[in-house]
Amino acid sequence: MEPESLFLRACLGLPTPRTPLWVMRQAGRYLPEYRRVRAQAGDFLALCKNPDLAAEVTLQPVERFGLDAAILFSDILVIPEAMGMPLRFEEGEGPKLHPPLRTAEDLARLRPFDPERELGYVMAAIEEIQRRLAGRVPLIGFSGSPWTLATYMVEGGSSRDFAAVKRMMFDQPELLESLLERLADGVAAYLTAQIRHGAQAVQLFDTWAGVLSPRDFRRFSLAPMARVVRQLPRTGPDGQRVPVILFAKGCGARLEEIVQTGCDVVGLDWTADLAQARILAAGRVALQGNMDPAILYASPERVRQEVREILRAYGPHPGHIFNLGHGITPEVDPEQVRVLVEAVREESLALRQEGSA
Repeated sequence: MEPESLFLRACLGLPTPRTPLWVMRQAGRYLPEYRRVRAQAGDFLALCKNPDLAAEVTLQPVERFGLDAAILFSDILVIPEAMGMPLRFEEGEGPKLHPPLRTAEDLARLRPFDPERELGYVMAAIEEIQRRLAGRVPLIGFSGSPWTLATYMVEGGSSRDFAAVKRMMFDQPELLESLLERLADGVAAYLTAQIRHGAQAVQLFDTWAGVLSPRDFRRFSLAPMARVVRQLPRTGPDGQRVPVILFAKGCGARLEEIVQTGCDVVGLDWTADLAQARILAAGRVALQGNMDPAILYASPERVRQEVREILRAYGPHPGHIFNLGHGITPEVDPEQVRVLVEAVREESLALRQEGSA
């Protein structure tokens, strides 16, 4: 049975009357209502672990803008924490995982985790979100990719040069591969649990894939993601297809290889040529993206122009989900997102009408 949701239809390459839209990091600091809930929670991690508050902030952008999908509010680093790495978030410095993972002994100390137990708060949030959504739009679950998770675990947090994880990659590739295999299996179990509790699509975020050479990307980023995809159920409890989205930032030139993982949708950042990507994809996968988030700092007229150009680059073909090429930034005026949403609706409707004329 074909889904009714515009987002799910587009993920599966089915025709839609207009292009569906959601925004990476659509629930976040740019929204004043999010900041109020964050203050109520006390800190970021406490917010992630409170199912009621996580559900509230998940729905905020859907209710404000009428987006075509909700995405679970959580953080990618809940997996390393579930594996036994102490996690904290420091204001102005981002996440800290201390001590970092640097040796085989550190790897041996990681514990297996049960997503239903250690990450039960995520599953509770999914169920509460679905209760509040009441079928209005689909819910996207997500995880960081094995490579991106590994960068934080080995570096101990954010990094500019990835010196520690690349040292491991070059000097101890087997150690890094062992970590990536454990992460891939853990991510697959985590996403499977999300699907079981009600996620109707899932996205793997490989934020740091673009720091790798083509050879290292295949071995340390792509292969673990393919291992995740192979383990995922492709239908949910309701019997509907659950699309899998892979987003590897900075890897538009590697589209053909990403398609081979068996995913349903490939997310593209703004450095990719969407028209060329559609031709290369040849209907085998849907495409998601790919507006530069910084455009939202420009005038409303410039935002509309960019929307028009991206939609026309893809053309009136099925299989496109409009999104930013990465997450929305905290300083963006929420009204600019409203401009974006309205422009995508109006311009994509006009493009479909032209295509059928």
